[in-house]
Amino acid sequence: MLNWFSQVVSVTLFNLRTIPERKGAAIAAGVGIAGVVTVFVGVLSIAAGFRAAMSVPGADDVAIVLRSGADAEMTSGLSREETRLIADAPGLARNADGPLASAELFVIINLPKRSTGTDANVPFRGVEQAASSVRDDFKIIEGRMFESGRNEVIAGAGAARAFAGLEVGSKLRLGQNDWEIVGIFTGGGGSAESEMWTDAAVLQPAYQRGDSFQSVYAKLSSPAAFQEFKDSLTTNPRLKVKVLSQAEYLADQSSMLTAFIQNFGVFIAVMMALGALFGALNTMYSAVAARTREIATLRALGFGAGPVVLSVMFESLALALLGGVVGAAAAYFAFDGYQAATINWQSFSQIAFAFAVTPQLLGSAIIWAVVIGLIGGLFPAIRAVRVPIAAALREL
Repeated sequence: MLNWFSQVVSVTLFNLRTIPERKGAAIAAGVGIAGVVTVFVGVLSIAAGFRAAMSVPGADDVAIVLRSGADAEMTSGLSREETRLIADAPGLARNADGPLASAELFVIINLPKRSTGTDANVPFRGVEQAASSVRDDFKIIEGRMFESGRNEVIAGAGAARAFAGLEVGSKLRLGQNDWEIVGIFTGGGGSAESEMWTDAAVLQPAYQRGDSFQSVYAKLSSPAAFQEFKDSLTTNPRLKVKVLSQAEYLADQSSMLTAFIQNFGVFIAVMMALGALFGALNTMYSAVAARTREIATLRALGFGAGPVVLSVMFESLALALLGGVVGAAAAYFAFDGYQAATINWQSFSQIAFAFAVTPQLLGSAIIWAVVIGLIGGLFPAIRAVRVPIAAALREL
């Protein structure tokens, strides 16, 4: 057994030392695999970033109440009386001002993108006083909070980066009203950062919404209180509502686009992987053909077929790992944190987010490269030991 391992090491080192003699083919294979990894990581980092933007860490104690049958705030509707019944439900957290529940209104406006100047849909949300207390990660980072009863707006940090005219002190003409941007806020990197907020009581008449709302965001006394809160509302004959945790709601809102991006990314990566695989096969076949006599000589000297097969596969694996690491590094520096915006298909509004090159994504890409390398070395390795020794020794 020791002799067998010694043969594997000896033949593998021999193969690796001869790579510079075949550097053209080796570089082509490595670059092909690096390209596959870069595209794979780049495309899937879009899905990872969008998923992160549509999630709120630690929001298990926040519930969202919609009209029964609605799958998004845009298709929901609640009356003032219904929002009061929701605010009186058991399980809600409270402070000195009362229950931590915010009845909210959601409309879509058009603003020009900074990058292109073309108009895009932006969520404009009317909230009540408790909104900032319901959302733990809410923080004003520039300017101040809007004042109730006034045409004042605060913009999410993501929206302020993506759209023109959202600097503190700027004025906008929206609907029939003039609005002043008085603050910029963050929301833990979540989807709220792509929105603009104002007082719901001001937004209702501005968009002829009467005294209606579309959702209620509620802070629970604890995550364990969710079921009690939900049951009290869904069994109330005066209400026809559905109750979701914030995490569940946001995951549902992002599922369609995330799945599309992931499937598209995997498809592109598979197509490129096939090209890289053929490149790896060509490289290893060339390497085996160039060393036919050397391999035959080694076998004639007593080296087994197993060590020869493994040495060829190790060489292919080394090239694949090198290409994979280079591609992963290139993707990380090129894409991680890259700011972008895309449309949320459920609300047809823009969501600002940052590409996220996660450790899990990099690990998957390296595994992808390893698989290409192993398959790329397998068939040439089999060919290397199938050529009869006598015939191989006669080859020029």
